Amino acid sequence: MIAYLKGQILKKTEKGIILDTGNVGYLVSLPANLLSSTEESAQAEFFIHSHIREDAFDLYGFENYSQLTFFKTLISVSGIGPKSGLEILSNDTDKIKAAILNEDVDYLCKIPGIGQKTAKRIILELKNKIEIETPDSLGKNYKSYESGINNDVLEALLKLGYQRHHINQTLRNLPKEMKEAEEIITYFLKNS
Repeated sequence: MIAYLKGQILKKTEKGIILDTGNVGYLVSLPANLLSSTEESAQAEFFIHSHIREDAFDLYGFENYSQLTFFKTLISVSGIGPKSGLEILSNDTDKIKAAILNEDVDYLCKIPGIGQKTAKRIILELKNKIEIETPDSLGKNYKSYESGINNDVLEALLKLGYQRHHINQTLRNLPKEMKEAEEIITYFLKNS
């Protein structure tokens, strides 16, 4: 199984690149936003997902391990294959995660190849499996509960049986002066 490749970009194709790793050229499919930032003859490195089928051995490349992990999470959803997963990741990863956490079907349906049914399945299967790493990149209208809450509070509420999206929705309007874990949990229990 190939997990990482580093080398020189020999050629850009419509959906990826040919990467020379020392006299061996690998065809690696990339998300559109990553592909547009690559240049022929440049040195590059990618975290790789190897997709092996009876009739094919496809490689999908990502600029960091976090994107690779999210890609694997996406393709675990029934009906989402590697090509659809790559199309999804051609968009801003944090915005996709925010759409899933906020159950924003309309946003997901703007992605080519994703219809209402698939968008709802993605939300249903992933809303409790993902986290947003950089909430500041999501714009003014999105406030992540994780940005102001310590991990102990989050873990405690998850252990009490509450789902991540429910915690997110309830703690969005948490007063900024509440910093102590006990205060935050009490606020959550009163407002959930």
